[in-house]
Amino acid sequence: MFQWVPYAFVRIAFFFVAGILMGIYQPIVTEYQAGALLVGLVVVYFLLSLWGKLNPGPAGLLAVFMAGYVNVLIHTESRHATHFMHTKLTAYEVILTEPAEEKTNSWKQVARVTAIKPQTGEWLPATGNVLLYFSKTGFTRPYGYGHVLLIDGAPGEIAPPANPGEFDYKRFLSYRNIFHQHFLRSGSAIHVDSTRGNPVIRFAYTIRERARQTLHAHISGRQQQAIASALILGVKDGLDNDLTQAYAASGAMHVLAVSGLHVGIIYMIIVFMLQPLTHSRHGKWVLAITSIMLLWGYAMITGYSPSVLRAVTMFSFVALARPLNYRTNIYNILAASAFLLLLVNPYLVMSVGFQLSYLAVIGIVYLQPELYRLWSPKSFVADKVWQITCVSLAAQLATFSLGILYFHQFPVYFLFSNLFVIPCATAILIGGVLLLATSPVPAVSGIIGFALTWLIKALNVVVITIEQLPFSIVENIYITTPQCWLLILLVLFSILLWRFRKFSFVLAAALAAFLFGLIQWHHYFNEIKPARLVVYNIAGYSAMEITHSGISKFFGNPALLAEAERVRFHIRPNRLISGVYHTSANDSAAVGAVTPHVNIYRWHNRLVVSIHKSTTLPRNLSADYLIISNNAVKSATELATIQAKAIILDSSNAPGIAEKLLAEAKSLSLPIYSVLHSGAFVNRISP
Repeated sequence: MFQWVPYAFVRIAFFFVAGILMGIYQPIVTEYQAGALLVGLVVVYFLLSLWGKLNPGPAGLLAVFMAGYVNVLIHTESRHATHFMHTKLTAYEVILTEPAEEKTNSWKQVARVTAIKPQTGEWLPATGNVLLYFSKTGFTRPYGYGHVLLIDGAPGEIAPPANPGEFDYKRFLSYRNIFHQHFLRSGSAIHVDSTRGNPVIRFAYTIRERARQTLHAHISGRQQQAIASALILGVKDGLDNDLTQAYAASGAMHVLAVSGLHVGIIYMIIVFMLQPLTHSRHGKWVLAITSIMLLWGYAMITGYSPSVLRAVTMFSFVALARPLNYRTNIYNILAASAFLLLLVNPYLVMSVGFQLSYLAVIGIVYLQPELYRLWSPKSFVADKVWQITCVSLAAQLATFSLGILYFHQFPVYFLFSNLFVIPCATAILIGGVLLLATSPVPAVSGIIGFALTWLIKALNVVVITIEQLPFSIVENIYITTPQCWLLILLVLFSILLWRFRKFSFVLAAALAAFLFGLIQWHHYFNEIKPARLVVYNIAGYSAMEITHSGISKFFGNPALLAEAERVRFHIRPNRLISGVYHTSANDSAAVGAVTPHVNIYRWHNRLVVSIHKSTTLPRNLSADYLIISNNAVKSATELATIQAKAIILDSSNAPGIAEKLLAEAKSLSLPIYSVLHSGAFVNRISP
């Protein structure tokens, strides 16, 4: 049925990835202990190979596993003694390692620490990354790549998620070896130098910026310019949120991130144009070397973005395999490219883009030919439509479980949208490259720019129209990581059943489906059915929500509800976990008043009292939960006569006042909780 022998590098990559994951989730030994074990396994492997009586394979694979584990430990900079986090400092020197990303009120940049000044002592060399935010009021223009700054003060550790289910930005940045951030205002940073950094990277960023300016000069319309920059260069700064959502809802989001699709198109064009070279004596090698050089040239134009580097590395292996006649085993080629990327940066395995890219390519390589053979269209047009349909279906089958896990939605009309989106994206990408190549000739580049403007307009119209169709997207889907793995296994066993017609795959698929349902029932009885009170941590706002069996009652600042992005980031994750399908906001029928400045809420025989303005508190007030908002209480002594199971300071209070109340409450033995200091208050309410 299935033989491992032809897939040597797949085995190696599999065990290497397993070792990396073990190193990420269970870094229980030191680099030296893991290194010693690795050396021991390598020695055992060679001894068994020389002896010849026992198979050395298991020892070799264990050595590969341990190599992945060691690789993670080596690349985890927080474990290094030279990292600045191990020293209390008063100032530090950095080199900016990325161009600035514009935010609403600041410029965001990643920097590399090169030296630190401890609280006592002279300047010392140091290592480590830090995320910098430059206030626009103090820094009217951003600094560039390679600029050196002296910064006063010390960066702070990145905070964990403040609300249930919220995106874990701290963990996300830790996979980039970033553990600290610093908000800088006027006078806190001094510019020292502009010539540091890697000259190749600096040149790439310069080329990308010039390319972006060229596209904007020839393509009219803000939305069209943003789509062109994203699709051709991978620069997403100017994308509109509504337009981005339209692309996501129509299943076309993949075209806005320069990745495998785009690099694959470039590679196919190169192969097509240089195909005549293959007829010469060394033509295949000339084609391979030329295509690799051109692919890396395109990577330079995009500024060596991580997604492009992944794709270019992958297709470089594919290009190199052609003259070596290794085309028959694409899986080894993919495994070799993944192994190389993970050897350089093992934390790529935790990147959503990395996971989706390789799953999509594997799905297309294996499933697309099988699907395509199901029908043989007679006409040219029908054949091309069927090819695109098979590619879209294969990629979606391979990646939909990850898409649901990370994005909680599924585009219903992805097959229909990709019939238009993929050809349009191909034409725009080719046109964009031609525009950049012909920019010195205004007459030609002007015509191409005009055509691209209308082509992007047409693409946007198609995407928005599909988004507006009934039931265009299934939203608010929540699954856990184990359920995602079970979905992947369910798809895999179903494909194997279709391919090999073995009853054992029916049993395996049924088991995966049963376990998936079992987890879903467990989630329902533990997260959805029980009533829960959540007081959110959203700086400057009051926000309380009670959920039960998919029904939510939200009480808070009305201005917060108008900020869709804050609601999406801070509140929506908890609603997803709680299976909320109906929400009422600030329902006056559920609110009673003790005084004009005190509200009460009853839910499941529990009394919640909210004090939202400074007032004289009722004496001997009794409540299950007392919520204090808007600095309504200035001293904890005002709370001494109140009987409450929990006194909660919500995030509309000033941090200083909240800290003062916490200190006073400790001396009075009051059960006080500050969401600003400890994250959202979450409590299950028993009926």
